[in-house]
Amino acid sequence: MPLDIAKFNTAFNRARDRVRSDGAAQVAVEQAELRALVPDDASEHDKKWTAELIDALAAPPEPERQWSELYHEAGRIHVAAYPVEGTVDEQIAALNAARRRIWEIADRAAEDEAPHIRAMTRVLEHVEHLEQELRNPACLTDAGGLVVPRDARRPDRT
Repeated sequence: MPLDIAKFNTAFNRARDRVRSDGAAQVAVEQAELRALVPDDASEHDKKWTAELIDALAAPPEPERQWSELYHEAGRIHVAAYPVEGTVDEQIAALNAARRRIWEIADRAAEDEAPHIRAMTRVLEHVEHLEQELRNPACLTDAGGLVVPRDARRPDRT
């Protein structure tokens, strides 16, 4: 009988969640239950990757990354760039300014952190798309507060 990959993956994800939340006390039990899901006649490939995952269950999780104040500053700028009030031109200018400021921060950041900070600007790099959406939104709010796709509006309900 071949390995039921979906069943194994589901069981592994649940086991990993339990181990992480309950601590290492249940690791051996979880590993034994996962090994029981791998049939004796599974392919060598399936036996190898499932064994690696099962063994990795006992490894302590990586410590959470500690980000610098520069990273957090860039994050605050990124978040603040969106709820800008004003004209479409002012909103676009705010997005462009946020992108420039975030890149300036990334230039001052540690080498291993700079790419993560620059990644915050990926959505801001598509200003043309954002500008189009600001000028001609795909969805509008009707009089009752419901969000309605622009193309779904009826002429008598503008």
